[in-house]
Amino acid sequence: MRSSRPRLRTGMAVAATLSMVTGALALGVQAAGADTGPAGRSMLHGTKPMWATAKADKGTTASSKEVSARVYLAGRDAAGLAAYAKGVSDPSSAQYGKYLTAKQAKVRFGATKQQISDVTKWLESTGLKVTGTTSHYISVSGDAKAVEKAFSTRLHNYAKGGKTYHAPDATASVPASLRGAVLTVTGLDNAPRVSHHADTLPPPDPAFHNAGPFSTYYGSRTNKRLPNAYGSKAPYTIKGYTGKQLRAAYGAKNFTGKGVTVAITDAFASPTIAKDAAQYAKRNGGKRYKKGQFSQVLPDDFNVDSSGCPDPAGWYGEESLDVESVHAVAPDANITYVGGASCQDDDLLDALSKVVDSHLADIVSNSWGDVEANQTPASQAAYDQVFQMGAVEGIGFYFSTGDDGDFQAATGTKQVDTPANSSWVTAVGGTSLAVGKGNKYKWETGWGTLQASLSKNGKNWTGFPGPFTSGAGGGTSTTVPQPFYQKGVVPGSLSKANGTSPMRTLPDISAVADPNTGFLIGMTQEQKNGKDRYSEYRLGGTSLASPVIAGIQALAQQARHGVPIGFANPGIYQRYGTSAYHDVTDHPLGAGQDIAVVRNDYTDTQDPSSPTRTTIRTLGHDSSLSATVGYDDVTGVGSPGSNYVTSYKTR
Repeated sequence: MRSSRPRLRTGMAVAATLSMVTGALALGVQAAGADTGPAGRSMLHGTKPMWATAKADKGTTASSKEVSARVYLAGRDAAGLAAYAKGVSDPSSAQYGKYLTAKQAKVRFGATKQQISDVTKWLESTGLKVTGTTSHYISVSGDAKAVEKAFSTRLHNYAKGGKTYHAPDATASVPASLRGAVLTVTGLDNAPRVSHHADTLPPPDPAFHNAGPFSTYYGSRTNKRLPNAYGSKAPYTIKGYTGKQLRAAYGAKNFTGKGVTVAITDAFASPTIAKDAAQYAKRNGGKRYKKGQFSQVLPDDFNVDSSGCPDPAGWYGEESLDVESVHAVAPDANITYVGGASCQDDDLLDALSKVVDSHLADIVSNSWGDVEANQTPASQAAYDQVFQMGAVEGIGFYFSTGDDGDFQAATGTKQVDTPANSSWVTAVGGTSLAVGKGNKYKWETGWGTLQASLSKNGKNWTGFPGPFTSGAGGGTSTTVPQPFYQKGVVPGSLSKANGTSPMRTLPDISAVADPNTGFLIGMTQEQKNGKDRYSEYRLGGTSLASPVIAGIQALAQQARHGVPIGFANPGIYQRYGTSAYHDVTDHPLGAGQDIAVVRNDYTDTQDPSSPTRTTIRTLGHDSSLSATVGYDDVTGVGSPGSNYVTSYKTR
């Protein structure tokens, strides 16, 4: 399962960035901040959406139309922030590891009181009402006429996806005197940002039940009466891996994450997460939570968006997966859950900013995102500023890459995920994992599933191997240039897939994601009788891979005596080609040898008394993406090997 921003979570999987000196840093950034434009104005590039075309134009927006926006502040030294973030993250730099405290980072790179005052006075002088001020942004509201005056652009109505939204008809700008103070502005378009307020969250979603039979470890149970697949009988899917199995597979050894804090951001918050997590650990042999080991930082109120976030309860399973998998892999690590007021950019940015502003953790797992086509350079600039501030403090951000492979089947276009496409985060791809008897690591493939059903007479698999159903996200960005740490590792055939210039390629690293080799979670759900009670089921997606990697990073940080790893990518790529990684391929048993598992599902997943349907799931076929020897666009540099955690001991 993976949650998608600002759309619905993708269900049961079960770039322009901050303006800086890109030539010297080669960190994949385009000009998204303010550059000199018309006389007396500085342009805020990226503020006109790509979908606001002349063909889609439906005329001017009514001058009385109410608009809410956020003006993000650039801070004292945007270029210096990027340079410092690179230096402290690069093991080859003399500045490596010389992190700043949150207070020091704010003093050195945050917005000044004068900048905040100057921007506020300007906004108010245009007729806009300031509705909120933080160290990161100033929020405003007003009619379209005032917005047009402030940002020297016109608002028009545009057709998009069968609906009509307003957006600037030209790039917004600010007075030249504010060029160094304003990073960007968001909210000038309203697709799809309309939300209504809710004081409480709804109850849990209806329960999801897995049907057996199951394997307890890979290959432990096989039905010899079923048809062959690839020359042999395929085993049943496992019930769901536990922490003990994942720790063994990824080389945890005796490290437990002690002394390290992992933060998790998602939208909303499960009202039963604390007791669910405790019960899960008790039932599955996990370590009990110590007092204060799990904590939550939540907004005062939640904003349930009627169009973009219609299912807040759908995020409860996401939070349960994230919290329980981190604890399973790193049982002594502290976990801080930071909930967003909604699944919209502004609220998720607020959650990330809370982590950075108070340095709530050194490692942050984020199992949400959206396709690159839906990103705006304005919001991407705001995200990258947060990621860079985190990097200078020694905070690393980990993002799942999606559950639809190259996204072509889902969107009609091959593309990658965002914010995972940012050069300042670690993009986590997915694998199918085989853990055998005695918790022995057997193999991994790139996660990509083909599905075929058992015929009515039970003698063959109909349409075998069947169509693609889901797989780890990956590929090449069209907006973010190749960062320095990918040079010499990512093949040109991937980095230049969209043209002649090398671009950011996803993922960076990978871990188990395939829901057919997924993780067992427990949470309170609404049962068929209408009552809420705790129950367990298997779940997967790259939203499993991200917290698993976050947990492993906690072990690695403990191995280096608690010294923060920070932004991990330079170190991750420095280890490329060593025994720190499993080099994951689509055919771990040999060229041409495919692998499949048998899975039973209830026809009504809410009713464990309903009939079951049997399917065969072929592994290692991820849309147009392939897991190959070396770096690839399904698994990146690979998954953590037996020496990954200990490789940090001498770093």
